[in-house]
Amino acid sequence: MPWRKPWVDPRMDADGPALREKLERRAYEVWISEIMLQQTRVAVVIDYWNRWMEKWPTIHELAAASGDDVLAAWRGLGYYSRATRIHDAAKLVCEDLAMKGLLPSSVDTLVAKVPGVGRYTAGAISAIVFGKAAPMVDGNVLRVLSRQLGLLGDVKRDKPVIDLLWAAADSLVKAVAETSCEECSYDEKISSATGEQISDRPGRWGQALMELGSTVCTPKPDCEACPISTSCRAYGEGLQLASTRGLAPKNMKTDLNTKPLPDIEESCDFCKPFEEVALNGDEGDAEIVPLSKKTSASRSKARPRIRRQATLSAFFAQSSESKETTDSVPDKLTPAGVATIVDHARKFPVKVVKKAVKEQETLVCAIRRSDGCYVIHRRPQKGLLAGLWEFPSWIVPEDYENMATAYQQAAELHASAVLDPTLKLKSLTHPKLKYVGKLGSVPWLFSHLKLTMHVFLFEIKCSQNEYDTLPSTDDRWSGSIEAESMGTGMRKCWDLVREVNGD
Repeated sequence: MPWRKPWVDPRMDADGPALREKLERRAYEVWISEIMLQQTRVAVVIDYWNRWMEKWPTIHELAAASGDDVLAAWRGLGYYSRATRIHDAAKLVCEDLAMKGLLPSSVDTLVAKVPGVGRYTAGAISAIVFGKAAPMVDGNVLRVLSRQLGLLGDVKRDKPVIDLLWAAADSLVKAVAETSCEECSYDEKISSATGEQISDRPGRWGQALMELGSTVCTPKPDCEACPISTSCRAYGEGLQLASTRGLAPKNMKTDLNTKPLPDIEESCDFCKPFEEVALNGDEGDAEIVPLSKKTSASRSKARPRIRRQATLSAFFAQSSESKETTDSVPDKLTPAGVATIVDHARKFPVKVVKKAVKEQETLVCAIRRSDGCYVIHRRPQKGLLAGLWEFPSWIVPEDYENMATAYQQAAELHASAVLDPTLKLKSLTHPKLKYVGKLGSVPWLFSHLKLTMHVFLFEIKCSQNEYDTLPSTDDRWSGSIEAESMGTGMRKCWDLVREVNGD
C-alpha cells in the first residue's frame, strides 16, 4: 500500500522547516488514504490514491484546484460529498493562520476544526503521523474487539457498546505506547513539543489491528490463522462449545479459562441475551443464538432457560469442572471443532438487520443541440451525488402510471421545461424540441437506493446563439461530456447516447 511509509521521526530532522514540510505532506497523504478507504476496498483505492497524489502532491495544490476537478478525480469512489468536504477542508487548513497547511496533531482539534474528519480519521492522523497514543477504530477494529471481549452488541447503533469498544481501544493503544520491544525501530521515549510521549508504535499497532480485521478476523473469520486467538473470548467460548460436543480435547487451553460459563444472576448489561437450544434431541448438544425481544416475552415454562453471557471477571474466575462428557475425546481440535468455533465467532458482533432498499425510477433527458452540445444540470450541493453534473432528470412518483407512453410524455414535458419553465405550468411541449426516442434503461444501486434510469434523447432545432443561455443557473451546455464530473451511473446513460451518435 503506497500510503504506508516510515514514521517521520522528529529526532532525524533538526531543521524545523524541513520537519514541518515532511509532517505536512505525511499528514495529507494519510488523511486522503483514510477517507478513500472508508467503505472501499484497498485494491480499488490504490490506483485512486496514486492518481490523486500525482495530480495534487501537496495540500496546497489540492486547495488551489477547482471543485469540478476534485469531483472528477473522485469519480467511481462514491459518496461524492466526501470529495467536496476534503476540498473545503484543504482550503480551510491552508488559509488558517495557525495551521498554514499542516493538519493538527490533536484528535480533538482535528475533529473540531477540519470538516469531514471524525474521531476515526483523526485518530489515524494523530497516531500514524504524529506518533500519539490515539485509538484508530474502524468497522474492522470494532469487530475484532467485539470478539476479543466477547461483547455481543450492536457496534453500529448502540452508543454504550460503541463507547465501550472505543474505551478498550484507547486503553490498548496507550498500553502499547508504553511497552518496549527489542524488535521495534523506535523504542526510546520521545517527547513532542507539548510534552506527550510519541513513537511509531501507536500507528503501527492501529494499522495492524485494522489489517487483522480486514484479512483474518473478517465477518467469516479464519480463526486457525489468527495470531491472537488465545486471548479471544469468542474463540474461547467456541472452543468450550466444541469441547462439550467432543470435537476438541478437554485440556486445550487459551489465555482464558475455557471451562463452562457460570449461570449467574449478575450478567453483562452490554450484551444481548442468549438462549440455549437443544439441537440433537437428548444428546445434549447446544448452540447459542441471540434471543429476540419477542421470543423473550412469549417464552413458556417448557422452553429452555434464558441466560446471558457471564461477565468477563466471572469468565476468568470460574473453576468448577464441566458436567458434560463425551464418549470419545479427540487428542486435537477436529475440523468440525474449528467450524464450531468459527460459527460461534461469527455471531460477534450482533448482525444488524438491513432496511429494505428503496426503489426509484428517473427519466433522464439528453437534449442535443444542432452543434452537438448537450444540456447538463448540476445537482444540489448536499445530498446524493452532491454537486455532480447530470443530464436533466425527473424522479417518477411512486403512484405514476407505469406505461411507456406515459413515461415518454413525462420526459417530453420535463425536457421542454428545461428550455422554457413556463411550459411546465401549461403542460405543453416546446415547439422546437424533437423527440428522438428512448435509448434504454440503466439500473444503478446505491447503498440505500435501487435506481433505474430511463434514458430519452431529444434534439432542439435552433439558430446560432438562440439558446446559449438557459433559464436555470444550474443548467448549461456542454460540448465535452467526457470531461464533466458525472457519477458513474450517469456515465452509463451517456454511453447509450454515444452509441446512437456512433461514437
